[in-house]
Amino acid sequence: MTEKLLQYLWNYKIFTHFNFRDTEGNPVEIINFGKWNADAGPDFLDARIKTKELLIAGHIELHIRSSDWIFHHHSQDPNYQNIILHVVYQNDAEIDDLSSKNVPTLELKDHIDQNVLWKYEKLINGTQFIPCENIFNPDLIPVNFHESNILKKLDEKSLELEKNLEQYKNNFEAVLFHSLAYSFGLKVNAHIFRQIAESLDFSIVNRIRQNPSQLEALLFGISGWLDSPADAQMLIWKREFEFIRKKFGISELKFRPRFLRLRPPNFPTLRLSQLADLYGRHQNLFSKIIKAENTDELYEVFAPVKASDYWDFHFNFGNISKYQPKTLSRDFIELVILNTVLPLKYTYHKYYQEEITDEILDLYKKSVAEKNTITSGWKKLGLQAKNALESQSLIYHYNNYCELKNCLACGIGLKLLKE
Repeated sequence: MTEKLLQYLWNYKIFTHFNFRDTEGNPVEIINFGKWNADAGPDFLDARIKTKELLIAGHIELHIRSSDWIFHHHSQDPNYQNIILHVVYQNDAEIDDLSSKNVPTLELKDHIDQNVLWKYEKLINGTQFIPCENIFNPDLIPVNFHESNILKKLDEKSLELEKNLEQYKNNFEAVLFHSLAYSFGLKVNAHIFRQIAESLDFSIVNRIRQNPSQLEALLFGISGWLDSPADAQMLIWKREFEFIRKKFGISELKFRPRFLRLRPPNFPTLRLSQLADLYGRHQNLFSKIIKAENTDELYEVFAPVKASDYWDFHFNFGNISKYQPKTLSRDFIELVILNTVLPLKYTYHKYYQEEITDEILDLYKKSVAEKNTITSGWKKLGLQAKNALESQSLIYHYNNYCELKNCLACGIGLKLLKE
């Protein structure tokens, strides 16, 4: 038993029976269990109980053992002067301070099913894909489980984007550029690509985007790849970069993307070239994304994008390879739409107080489910994602609850403990 679990059981009223009596044998009726307090002070606020024919309002404090009241020095703390009930798992000591104030102590040991403790032990000590794997049942998934997870994810992402908007004076186009750069960098180069994008005033990108070769040269130059040209095309990019750098007073600071453990189609050379082409093709990219009403329209924005002609015969500078146009794969486009475009659309409409929740959820539902180790793990447990709403939900839930063993905050965990 932990204090957190005891608070959880009290909050969700997970007891074998509610015929409560204090340690002196007096009946205690819980009219209101109180509001769970996440801040300093008593564990449950504004509760109401009835005992000895008296209706009493105040706060409730929970401990594993009654002696914890002494160890935690609550008697000297003014925050605990309005305690009306001391709830403990085990009563191991008489607390004179509470007795003198006629504050009853309620022992819960005989009100808690031992199966609940066994299940909790299984959860926190589980080493499988998810902590509850051995007792998991797909029927335990709460109503609106996937929608709830997606909205949590969108709200969290929205807070992050709103901070960026505040930093860049509500310039949605600049924030889109930074977010797309992060997505194009994938896991290995995401943060480096974002640093590259944020090192530029977006007005510079806007001014040179009509010439993708210049924007490409700018991104390559900031990446430190043009210092020692290996062929004629690199010399052209180097001259372009030096011209742009001097014209706009761009810092000489370099951010060097990584190639390690990347498949050639994901090399940062290609991704930065594709990012430059995306902005060269769409002079009103942000507007197109916001106005898109379905996934097909969003896909059409990214589908024509490819790295410049030089990369038809290269994966890296100076090394000629077999002819292959370096276009964006459908999987990559869907990843960008799910992780960048939809959260930004959600944030944009939220910023202007326009209700678009149902439309955003519908876009997730009409997108293809992702396939990775996390969704495969859920599939083995009987939960197969039918669309991106479900796959994104399962990924979010795994990362924020299962991997952290945050079972007491999980809707599935609540059902498991209640059953």
